[in-house]
Amino acid sequence: MSNELVINSTRSGCRIALLKDKRLVEYHEDAGGESFNVGDIYLGTVKKVVAGLNAAFIDLGYEKDAFLHYHDLGPQVQSLNKFTKLVTTRKNTPTKLAGFKSEPDIHKLGKIAQVFSRNQKVLVQVVKEPISTKGPRLSCELSLAGRYIILVPFSNSVNISKKISDSTERKRLSRLIAAIKPENFGVIIRTVAQGKDVRDLDQDMRNLMEGWESGIKKLRTAKPREKIIGEMNRANSILRDVLNESFDSIEVDDKELYGEIKTFIKKIAPDKEKITKLFTGKAKIFEAHGVEKQIKTSFGKSVTIPSGGYLIIEHTEAMHVIDVNSGNKSNSQDNQEDTALNVNMEAAGEIARQLRLRDMGGIITIDFIDMRKTENKKKLYARMKEVMKDDRSKHTILP
Repeated sequence: MSNELVINSTRSGCRIALLKDKRLVEYHEDAGGESFNVGDIYLGTVKKVVAGLNAAFIDLGYEKDAFLHYHDLGPQVQSLNKFTKLVTTRKNTPTKLAGFKSEPDIHKLGKIAQVFSRNQKVLVQVVKEPISTKGPRLSCELSLAGRYIILVPFSNSVNISKKISDSTERKRLSRLIAAIKPENFGVIIRTVAQGKDVRDLDQDMRNLMEGWESGIKKLRTAKPREKIIGEMNRANSILRDVLNESFDSIEVDDKELYGEIKTFIKKIAPDKEKITKLFTGKAKIFEAHGVEKQIKTSFGKSVTIPSGGYLIIEHTEAMHVIDVNSGNKSNSQDNQEDTALNVNMEAAGEIARQLRLRDMGGIITIDFIDMRKTENKKKLYARMKEVMKDDRSKHTILP
């Protein structure tokens, strides 16, 4: 099974295609500039506190104010507010949190008016990019993502990905991280950290701490609406999250971008540096890899399945709805139950691909073809869970 990343440089940024066995499974456009990406940390200003919503609207400089709910403040928001005030008013405040005295956790059922007031300056992180008529969604529970770990300021806990199931490995990783983590920083250990030695983990920790300290230095003189810590560009963030042993090729059609990506890979996975190539073909890179054609056929309302069935994908304000249809397949088999099972199983794979391609989130309702047998329904549920394993977005599948 091959995994390839194809990157096309454009005037305003770049287009990124992730191919699995030559099929497009993820597509991103990075326009560059001020795009309020997930992970970006800003110094915002509280514009309005709405008691009825138990939320606040924060000015980040976007055309619509960003939304911050009480449940997204995190238990240590008062420590964050205290530290932000210290850094912005006392220029000699240390960038690290060693010796910093944390404030008590806020109450789970508290009110946002007890935490924020109008025109207050607050450090926030984008957790959902702006969409349609809505501004970004924010959190005060800051985190900095690395290749192997996620660094969480104002915390002291060490948590390990549930996908690392071996108890001996979990204990080993927990012991290593506890020995190297800075004071008043928590750590989430990512799945790819499995089997890694302390040198790799320590280097990742150092890189994240450099990013934190650089951001806090910037905060000392920052003005409201300024980005304090920016998430890396889209190409590098995808590489950080998906690069693994099964990757065979990373191809870029721009010399400058190629140099940036090669430098980044050398930093996070030196053994993968040799698979990074500069595309020099006569045809355009997306056409040479068949990406352009797949983009044109993959984003319509109707999506065909190779066997003859098709999906209808519709979007509403409240949810996304996907309808599975058998098409010509219904005429090719005598047994209706078998037809339904075969089409549904194939549709499940294409639906998982479409969710990643379109970056669909929220409530997604899938209307599969009706099946009578309980064992067939169980097979379909198991298939849906299997094909969604590669989706990095947190999700819950209900039968």
